[in-house]
Amino acid sequence: MSYDPYPPHDSSAPYDPYDPPDSHAPHPYAPYPPHGSHAPYPYDRRDPHAPAPPRLTYPWQPPPPPPERRRPPRRPALGNHRDLRVLRGAYRRQRRVASLTALGYFCLFLALSAFAPPLMSSTVVAGVPTGLLLALVQLPVTWLAIGLYEHTAARRVDPLADRIRKQAELDARREAAR
Repeated sequence: MSYDPYPPHDSSAPYDPYDPPDSHAPHPYAPYPPHGSHAPYPYDRRDPHAPAPPRLTYPWQPPPPPPERRRPPRRPALGNHRDLRVLRGAYRRQRRVASLTALGYFCLFLALSAFAPPLMSSTVVAGVPTGLLLALVQLPVTWLAIGLYEHTAARRVDPLADRIRKQAELDARREAAR
């Protein structure tokens, strides 16, 4: 008696290694069906932002009400408003002028200290060196930059901000009245 390492599955039929055991089962290496041959989906799966169709929790529930349509606003949204761009530009100029005033003077003082030591060590009045006078002038220049910042804020930036704030309050009241 010999040992067969691959016994047949069906004892009534002889085992044939080249005959598939189940002819109605799909072949394990069969290619996938071509794209688009599957059943259509109720929504577009290619769009990740498309909402999924609503599903009822219980079959006796009525379908959800359709979302109510809102009228588009008469004026553009506040984020796209021209006044906001003007306000940002005015605020940007204000920051630049104040920063460049204080930092510009300080950089000038550092450059003179590094590249013109004879000028900085020369005396101006009663034995006071020029470098010390320029260092002491740094404080009034900083105060000048702060004053310039407040002046431009009160004159250019604050009126724009107040106008935008009033317009936003008016838009909010109009929206609440609808």
